Amino acid sequence: MWNWLRQIKDSITQKTIGLMRMQFWREAVEHIYCDKPPHQPVATELWRAVKRHNLTKMWFMKIIDEREKNLDDRAYRNIQELETYAENTQSALLYLTLEMLGVRDIHADHAASHIGKAQGIVTCLRATPYHSTRQKVFLPMDICMLHGVSQEDFIRGKQEKNVRDVIYDIASQAHIHLEHARSFSKKVPVKAYPAFLCTVALDDYLCNIRKVDFNIFHPSLQKKSTLLPLHLYIRSWKKTY
Repeated sequence: MWNWLRQIKDSITQKTIGLMRMQFWREAVEHIYCDKPPHQPVATELWRAVKRHNLTKMWFMKIIDEREKNLDDRAYRNIQELETYAENTQSALLYLTLEMLGVRDIHADHAASHIGKAQGIVTCLRATPYHSTRQKVFLPMDICMLHGVSQEDFIRGKQEKNVRDVIYDIASQAHIHLEHARSFSKKVPVKAYPAFLCTVALDDYLCNIRKVDFNIFHPSLQKKSTLLPLHLYIRSWKKTY
């Protein structure tokens, strides 16, 4: 379901069509929780997961509602707006993952909140070169204005210091969320750790963007990390996030 919702924005040319698809999933979730799932493969599997793990309906609705708002195709006004979007999508997905792992713990939820925000911020950064080629920029406007950077600067692929300062500030916020999530890791049940292995990819991207001095358009950032599977294995073996 997450992939379906994520792809809606990129696969439509009219907002009305996107709204119709979002409404389909909103009604599908309602029917799933009434034990009347629609005859659609993803909805059927989702119904089975809900029954098996007693998943919370609110998280599904938050994801759908936030993705619907995001159809407006405009930049985030500030970093807080980006974090709100990440909380209601990425963090909500982590809350559901925790429920599937049988973890219902306040410390695990707190960690999921910060990791989800970090993931949302990093996703926004990673997508910037792609969006720029489509004449779109979604980076927080308050940080861009702080450094005197316009959307046109990103669309033209500029790499001046003030452009890199924007990326530094945004990436730093993601790093802060990751560090905060780890600050109370000893209170988080070990059973929850598999849900947080996404931090490996986040660390990898933040490390790589730091190596290229926060040049968001550097070619190396678009390459797959061959060592990522190894880092995932090590983090899993050490039982850390």
